[in-house]
Amino acid sequence: MVETVTEHLARRPEVQGVRLDFAELAWIDSAGLSALLMVHRRACAAGRALHLDRRPDLLERLLRQTGTLDHLTARPGQDEDATGTNAT
Repeated sequence: MVETVTEHLARRPEVQGVRLDFAELAWIDSAGLSALLMVHRRACAAGRALHLDRRPDLLERLLRQTGTLDHLTARPGQDEDATGTNAT
């Protein structure tokens, strides 16, 4: 997934965001969460928003329990202050 999104970002600079559809997701573990964090990092570095569409309850729970929901769904630069560091 990370490689596919990275290639998509490189080939399609006009695209404003990355949409991932999780409607058929049946299971996710820490490796899946790590991949989502990497996709988010690459999307933000390219100035694109990441959209996590149709999240099943299991993904929603994982993101809330790990404190990553707001981080992964924030627009690029939204969770940073003027100095480029994370706001607290």
